[in-house]
Amino acid sequence: MKKFARLFVALMMVCIMAIGVAAAEITVGIVNNPPSESGYREANVKDFEAVFSAENGYAAKTFYSLKNDEQLSAAQQFITDGVDYLLISAAETTGWDAVLASAQENGIPVFLFDRMIDCDEELYAAAVVSDMANQGKLAVEWLIAQALPEYKIIHIQGAMGSDAQIGRTGALDKQVAENENWSIVVQQTATWDEAEAKKIVEAVINSKEDFNIIYAENDGMARGAVAALDEAGITHGVGGKVIVMGFDCNRWALREVLAGTWNYDGQCSPFQAAVISDMIKTLEDGGAIETKLVISEEKGFDAATITQADIDQYGLGE
Repeated sequence: MKKFARLFVALMMVCIMAIGVAAAEITVGIVNNPPSESGYREANVKDFEAVFSAENGYAAKTFYSLKNDEQLSAAQQFITDGVDYLLISAAETTGWDAVLASAQENGIPVFLFDRMIDCDEELYAAAVVSDMANQGKLAVEWLIAQALPEYKIIHIQGAMGSDAQIGRTGALDKQVAENENWSIVVQQTATWDEAEAKKIVEAVINSKEDFNIIYAENDGMARGAVAALDEAGITHGVGGKVIVMGFDCNRWALREVLAGTWNYDGQCSPFQAAVISDMIKTLEDGGAIETKLVISEEKGFDAATITQADIDQYGLGE
């Protein structure tokens, strides 16, 4: 009987130890922009929530803000809390050196996602990002191919200082500076906000200044711009007075391109979480990350060539 009791106790200890091992989770601190920023960001946040879940062996702490100083404070708090890994999509490209150095000093690997940070590459373990400059380049190349006699552009920018804004602005600024028949009617930030974009376009319409292109740095702002055009009775899209361009490839936006009411939408993939999770598991198993920079493959869609199959494959959301 005593032998059975000892065996039972031993088995119970093994079970308790096994449960303890199974319950051990990898803690990650995720600093991101809020899902309300855009349809893109909503998809991005959902992707990270799905991958870095308890079911997948993670305990995730999250913080969302469009303000760089708030993100910096949250990241430093995650370091103080002793997370195992720190994942960052920065509101701005600058100001992160001290926080990243603090993470390194505390032995916490940092993964950048969605957007790059202007820092020494030794301060992060890997970056899984979009090439925002290439997104801008593809959009401007498409615009050049339209061979318009004149380009009079309302340029609605995203959050200033973000990698997305810098990349999508850069190629357009360069083209305007180098070509006399390209001009900016207004260049103003709406900080990714649809309502603010509508106000910008309304102000231009009320000023009676002529324009023939809306270059909006995300889909929501393009939708706000189009609402202003519609209210003023200004035609847009294929065969219309105004070319409409957006970015991110929300499913509803691609439908506008397919319908010909918009002309172009640039892709920005929000799906980086699984790649980062694989890298973390590699480190947890004692391996090394072989590719420090992973750039998402992206393209642009225009009304002349887009198909329903494109929308089904690349569209975000419903």
